[in-house]
Amino acid sequence: MMMVTRSFQLFVLFIFPLTIFITECAKVTQNPDVYNVTKTIVHSAVSKGAVCLDGSPPAYHFDPGFGEGVGNWLVQLSGGGWCTNVKDCLNRSKSDVGSSSYMHPQPFKGIFSKNQSANPDFYNWNKVFVRYCDGGSFTGDVEYVDPATNLHFRGARIFTAVLEELLAKGLKNAKNAILAGSSAGGYPAILYCDRFRNLLPNTSRVKCLVDSGYFVHFKNPVLGRPFESIYKGVATLQLQGSAKTLPKSCTSKMKPELCLFAENIQQDIKTPIFISMSAFDNIMTQYTLGGTIYGCIQNGTCTASQNKTFQEMRSDFLSAIPKGNNPKLRGVFIDVVHHHTSLQKQTRWSPEKPIVVHNLAAPKAFSDWYFDRNYTYLIDEHNLPLPNDA
Repeated sequence: MMMVTRSFQLFVLFIFPLTIFITECAKVTQNPDVYNVTKTIVHSAVSKGAVCLDGSPPAYHFDPGFGEGVGNWLVQLSGGGWCTNVKDCLNRSKSDVGSSSYMHPQPFKGIFSKNQSANPDFYNWNKVFVRYCDGGSFTGDVEYVDPATNLHFRGARIFTAVLEELLAKGLKNAKNAILAGSSAGGYPAILYCDRFRNLLPNTSRVKCLVDSGYFVHFKNPVLGRPFESIYKGVATLQLQGSAKTLPKSCTSKMKPELCLFAENIQQDIKTPIFISMSAFDNIMTQYTLGGTIYGCIQNGTCTASQNKTFQEMRSDFLSAIPKGNNPKLRGVFIDVVHHHTSLQKQTRWSPEKPIVVHNLAAPKAFSDWYFDRNYTYLIDEHNLPLPNDA
């Protein structure tokens, strides 16, 4: 299916006095395609309770824009799965997805590349990679901290604290802005998309990008159970009976854990969103069918029964994504390669080896949609997964 056309609440965030931050050192390498950026610690976030699982302050990686891109901002929420019980969260709290103490320099590549020929539309933008350290897709806002575990579920506060600092550093004056999210960071990129837009009333173009983060609720109970279980665990820990960070338009109709499925909240978001994902996303298939499914896809040895299941999953996935009647508001790029995420991959988000649907590469499809050159809605018609060759 392909459609290309040419047709194209106020949340107030009080900015506290300029947030104190420390950038630990300058960039380590200068290769424009791949370069390391050290973390910026938001120390003042601690007083607001905006902390990682272990109570450490949140962090992000920032590379300032230059030239004509100095007024444009790309903010990406990183992913990294979820923790669904106390034991899982304790384990995460001793790693870089649960504590800023373990975060090392982040390689900037893909859509963050400074190579103009490989990344012509975004190479000179301000680029921010927000680290994910709360285990709950930036949704938690639980005041109570169990002294036995010292676990903090404050992802929603982290999002607010980091945005406050970025606004003070120049985001508030952006000409163009993107809120992106990959994997577990994809859901909050949708959840907070309107809020991000409302924080930038003078910005001419604000849109959101979801990279392999649109995990769907499969209709078959057997297929749907794994993600239901994950999101129920997340909701139990991160929300603890209060779904205040989730849209009331959803929680008034269904359980909070079901509102963690992007398909149940995206229709109420007014800001334009672009969804880039495989109908056979590597993480979605492995969480749903088990890790051994990877081998059969890569080796071309899947059985007829497994292929039938793939077709059922694809049908449910396509039913759950936004319809194609308004691609200006909801752009879509759905491929069938068995991969997961593209934004931060040098081969995938560049001319080197991009995912292609209907002769259009994913980076070009998104750029055209974002800059209002073409409002693209692309779906690969193949009904079985292709092996990942990158």
